[in-house]
Amino acid sequence: MLAIDNGPIEKQLAAYIADAADAEVPEEVLIRARCHLLDTLAAILSGRYLPAGSFGYRYAEASGQSGNASLLGSGKSAGPELAAFANAMAAHADETDDSHIKGRFHPGCAVLPAALAAAEHAQTSGAALLKAIALGYDIGARSTMALGFRSPKTTVFSTHSFGALFGASAAAGSLLGLNGKEAEALLSLTVQQASGLSYWNRDPDHVEKSFDFGAKAARNGVFAALLAKAGMTVPDRALTGLNGYLEAYAEQADASLLSEGLGERFEILQATIKKWSVGSPIQSVLDAIEALFQGKPADPRSIQKIVVQLPSNRIHVVDDRHMPAICAQHLVAIALLDGRVTFASSHDDARMRDTAIQLLRKKIELLSNDALTEARPERQAIVTVEMQNGEKRRHHTKVVRGTPDDPMSPAEVAAKATDILAPLLPDQGSRLISLCLEQDFEISDLVAACRLKEFA
Repeated sequence: MLAIDNGPIEKQLAAYIADAADAEVPEEVLIRARCHLLDTLAAILSGRYLPAGSFGYRYAEASGQSGNASLLGSGKSAGPELAAFANAMAAHADETDDSHIKGRFHPGCAVLPAALAAAEHAQTSGAALLKAIALGYDIGARSTMALGFRSPKTTVFSTHSFGALFGASAAAGSLLGLNGKEAEALLSLTVQQASGLSYWNRDPDHVEKSFDFGAKAARNGVFAALLAKAGMTVPDRALTGLNGYLEAYAEQADASLLSEGLGERFEILQATIKKWSVGSPIQSVLDAIEALFQGKPADPRSIQKIVVQLPSNRIHVVDDRHMPAICAQHLVAIALLDGRVTFASSHDDARMRDTAIQLLRKKIELLSNDALTEARPERQAIVTVEMQNGEKRRHHTKVVRGTPDDPMSPAEVAAKATDILAPLLPDQGSRLISLCLEQDFEISDLVAACRLKEFA
C-alpha cells in the first residue's frame, strides 16, 4: 500500500481502529456491549419473519453465494458482505433495535451484523467481537455528531445511514485485523460509500428503511474493510480535506468531534436499549401508561378520554400509522386493555381491527407539544387520562427507561429478550441469553444458539 499523507484526525481515528482489539476497555463498557449484542440478536431473529428480514434472507439465499458468514438462525451461510446485509435487514425490520439519540442513528442494526460477519470470516474470538462492537458505537456516533446538524428538520442527509456505515466499517476493520495504514484506507473507502437521504421517513412498510438504517451500512462497512485489508490505494484526508466528508455533508462541521474523547468517552454508554419493542417516540408514552395503571389492565368503560402529548418534531412518526409497532393510538389501547405491551401484542396486525381496540382508540387524542420538542432529555411525553367518575390522572415522562439517563439492567435486557425469543428458539433463548450476558463465548457457539426452531 502506498503511503498517504493524512491529517492528524484521520491518523488518530485510524490508530484507534487498528489498536482496538488490544486496547484495555472498562468492564462497564463490555457489559453494555454484551447487552447490545443480545438485544440486537433478538431483533435479528424476530425480524427474520417480518417483511424486511424475510426479503433480506430470501435475497441472500437466492444469490447462491458461498461463504463462511452465517445467515443467523437458519444454519445457512454466505459471503461476509451478503450475510451482513441479510442480518441487518432483519435487525431493523421493525422498531425492536437500539438507538443513539445524540448520534441520531440506530447503531446495533448495522454494527452488530457487520461485526458478526467479519468475526466469522476472520475466525476471531468473542472477546474481540465485544471490543469491536464498542468501537463501532464510538466511531459511528462521532461521525454524525461532527456534522453539526441543529435538529432533525435540518438534517437533509440521513445521519441514520452515515453513523451506521462508519460504525460498521470500524467494527469490521478491527475484526479483520487492519493495521494503521489499512485503517486510514478504510476511512477513505467508508467516506466514498457514505450516502443516504432523509426521505426514508416516507417508507410505509419499513423495508427500504431497514436497508437505509442497517443493511447497506453493514454490507458497505464489511466491503470497505475487505478492500482495505486487500491493500486498495486511496487519496488522503478523506474526512477533513477538500471535498471530503465534512465539506460535503456537514451543516456546521466540527472536525474535532470526530476524535474527541476516544478511549475515555465510550458512546455505547450513551446508547438506548428500548424497553418496549415499538417506535422510539412511543417509549415515553408506554412508560407513562405503566406508571398510571401500574401495569394492570384498565376497564375501558371507566375511561372517558386519553390525551397524549408528544414532541412536535416526533409526533408524525407515530400518529395513526398502519403498522402496529409504530402506531401510538393502537399501542396505548393495547397497554390499557392488556396491562402491558409484549413483542407479540405490538406486532399483531389482526388486533388493529379488533373491536375493543377500535372503540378505545376513539377516546385517544394525540397533541403536538412544542415545549416537549425543546425539553431535555429528548423524547418526553405527557399522558392525561380522564376517568368517567371525574378523576384525572396525569404523568409526565421526563426520562425514558432504557436511555442513558435511566438505563436498563442486564436482567431487564434478558427479560425483554426472553419475551421475544421464547417462541422462536427451542430452549426459549436461555442459551443465547447466557452466552451474551454471562459467559466467555466463541462466535460458533453464539451462532449455534441462534438456530431457530424451524431449522433446529
